[in-house]
Amino acid sequence: MLKTRALTAAVLLVVFGSALFFLPQLGWIVFCAALLGIAGWEWAALAALAPVGRSIYAAFLVLVFVSPLYAQGVAPSGLYGPVWVYGVSGLFWILLAPLWIWRSHLVPSQVTLLAVGILVLVPACAALVDLRSIHPALLLAVLGTVWISDSAAYFVGRRFGRRRLAPAISPGKTWEGVAGALVAVLLYALTWASLGAPENRGVGGAGLIAILLGLAVLGIIGDLFESLIKRQAGVKDSGTLLPGHGGVLDRIDAPVAMLPLAVLAFMR
Repeated sequence: MLKTRALTAAVLLVVFGSALFFLPQLGWIVFCAALLGIAGWEWAALAALAPVGRSIYAAFLVLVFVSPLYAQGVAPSGLYGPVWVYGVSGLFWILLAPLWIWRSHLVPSQVTLLAVGILVLVPACAALVDLRSIHPALLLAVLGTVWISDSAAYFVGRRFGRRRLAPAISPGKTWEGVAGALVAVLLYALTWASLGAPENRGVGGAGLIAILLGLAVLGIIGDLFESLIKRQAGVKDSGTLLPGHGGVLDRIDAPVAMLPLAVLAFMR
């Protein structure tokens, strides 16, 4: 299993990195639209839609995502996704999602779950476009926050984990793992700040530390929220597309929570 996970991760990294650095802008938008379509299909499955309904839902998400290509003035700030969309998505992750997780409440209806899917998936994919437009290295560095946080939480949690973070939702996660993740992200932020790269957009060391720690916390919230949705659906993984990893949603549960606010943090 570990070998399969490592091989799949290596292939994903090559595919994503090649698209990130070599595709033209329109090609990158198409790449993100394909990612959104797959994620939308899996989300609709978690909402117990039949295959036809999943296809319609996924196609609708893609249509909403590509609408800025056809609508003039939809993003007057120059962003692909309007600022208010990122703000609404951010408020969901900061206020509503933690409340659901804290109270271990299941999403009350299928319609609500499908609406939440629009709110969390479309802004996240739009953020992929906008962060890449700022600088491809910035998007990669922001995603690196999630990868470092997840890895540190896993290893520290396995070695030192005692107190469960959310036992009713994801029994394997611990507060010790969260602490390890935040320490690792702090070190990552200090390293990033010391480089003084142009893609930092003028954000200083203290600002980077605050931003990356905040994004790491949002990533943990995103991970737990998807676990809550899967618990409601009675499944372990969102899909089977990625050997050793499950579905696409299982790999992007943390990024979808932090990408919209990353755009707001780094746009100037």
